[in-house]
Amino acid sequence: MIVQYQDATSPEAIAGKKIYQDQKMLEDMADGMNFLLELPYDIPIVGMQCDAVNASWNPELQQLVMCYEFIDDAEKTFAAAGAPDPLQRATDATVAVFFHEMGHMVIDIYDLPITGREEDVADQVAAFMLLQPGEDDRVDAESVNVLLAMADLFDMWGQAAGDPDEAAYADEHSPDKVRVYNLLCWAFGADTDGNAVIVDEGWLPEDRAVKCEGEFDQINNSWITLLAPHLKE
Repeated sequence: MIVQYQDATSPEAIAGKKIYQDQKMLEDMADGMNFLLELPYDIPIVGMQCDAVNASWNPELQQLVMCYEFIDDAEKTFAAAGAPDPLQRATDATVAVFFHEMGHMVIDIYDLPITGREEDVADQVAAFMLLQPGEDDRVDAESVNVLLAMADLFDMWGQAAGDPDEAAYADEHSPDKVRVYNLLCWAFGADTDGNAVIVDEGWLPEDRAVKCEGEFDQINNSWITLLAPHLKE
């Protein structure tokens, strides 16, 4: 993958671009994918002003777009919620969203067979990428925090939006609260001992929690199988 930065003119985009460049976020994302995947060609990660809070995979242009406004809005959202380090939390959430968009990318470029809504599957890819165990069979705590930052952001967006209306239920994305519980479930299921706080603190109902290890195992096995032909040795 290669990194491209487009011009920013709005205050929000200028602020977001500065964060991306100061932290070399897009460069780190590109390096990670180039290390992991056999890509058919140089796919751009494009930092750009979108005039919207968004990130996306563009199948027509074959590029992954990280909008400057996304991380700017995320930082403001975490700051308003009283997060001790809003920028770090926003950075974590943005990294997780990149992995979500990377899910759309691999489905497209490798023509992978999936069932269910692609947006839900892309959330599964983000969880799969971030929740791989280390040599000690434990999931890295920092990677869990990255995924949970995305869940927190979705939760705050959902609260701000209020109860879902008909348009929200018809949207290609599941309602924010559904996505939050899915991400919590998969984080718990990937390491039930290391992430027991998710259930102990009541973030995830126990009725769902008992199924989460099986849910994550299914996601993990599926994506290992789907991506195996495309991983570098």
